[in-house]
Amino acid sequence: MLGLITRCGTALSIVAALALPVYAQTDSVSVGIFGATSDAPFFIADKKGYFRDEGIAAKLERFQSGEMMVAPLGTGELDVGAGSASAALNNAVARGIRIKIVADKASSPPGYGATKMIIRKDLVENGRFKSLKDIKGMKFAMNAPGVSNTSTLNDALKSVGLKYSDVDVVNFSSAMEHVMAMQNKSVDAALAIEPAPTIAVRNGSAVVVAGDDEISPYHQIAVLLYSESFAANRPELARKFMRAFLRAVRFYNDALQGGHLAGLNADELISILTEYAAIKDPAIYRAITPTGMNPDGEVNVRSLAHDLDFYAEQGLVKKKVDFDDLVDMSYAHAVVKELGPYKK
Repeated sequence: MLGLITRCGTALSIVAALALPVYAQTDSVSVGIFGATSDAPFFIADKKGYFRDEGIAAKLERFQSGEMMVAPLGTGELDVGAGSASAALNNAVARGIRIKIVADKASSPPGYGATKMIIRKDLVENGRFKSLKDIKGMKFAMNAPGVSNTSTLNDALKSVGLKYSDVDVVNFSSAMEHVMAMQNKSVDAALAIEPAPTIAVRNGSAVVVAGDDEISPYHQIAVLLYSESFAANRPELARKFMRAFLRAVRFYNDALQGGHLAGLNADELISILTEYAAIKDPAIYRAITPTGMNPDGEVNVRSLAHDLDFYAEQGLVKKKVDFDDLVDMSYAHAVVKELGPYKK
């Protein structure tokens, strides 16, 4: 009888074990982030278990800029990164550092221009600024030379017959410093990423003139990057990461409505952002214009080439990269084939 009980117990244990969910072997993937709203797909994939579904343990590592991710991506210390397809990225690739642009990370479809030109409110009220031509001679708060918002500013200037040299550019390390500079009147204007424009308007120091979606529609602001060692040596894992990423991007798109985080799952997304991102006030997320993200991961190569031409004009790039070699959409295309086209 005891043997029977033992055998039955063993059989039940086996059945119970078989009934438990079986997860794939966990693979560690290091991911460079800023901690900003545009990092939402990484936060979503982590919180909602999309990474876990793929057997991925994502290690989110914070960097101050995309430029600082280039070296560790080049050496393979970092598997995945994100940032502006900047002059620095171009120059690194031109020097032989092997990095791939594999998906859209932030872009500006109509209604979702999260990078905004803001002008000091007192300059609007006293008549110094009446139209875009009046930015001539103004001191602009920017981030760094050779990044995407410098090309946006150039497009705005060219649209009214002005040159980049017609404004005085001052670089700050963060968009929130733009807000402080507007408040203390040390600058006249800025090309700033949300939430800085919303905060500057709320505190009464600035007025929004135009968004990136109006100045440079469908601008490719930031991209998802794979290191060569990740893409070439672990292609199946790279595809799994892309699947988790695009599932998260689609969740993000489900939260968009009318130029705000106001869709059906917006409350859940805002909760995730307040947990993971630097801004902890839900009201700020409800007020900002979120950045666009292509739900199929498509990269606007024409926009990248447009920005690169400007960087070259500025003398920041001597040898242009070949985008046919730099951009690899195969991972995103394979995943979209599995998931099907996005439907909201």
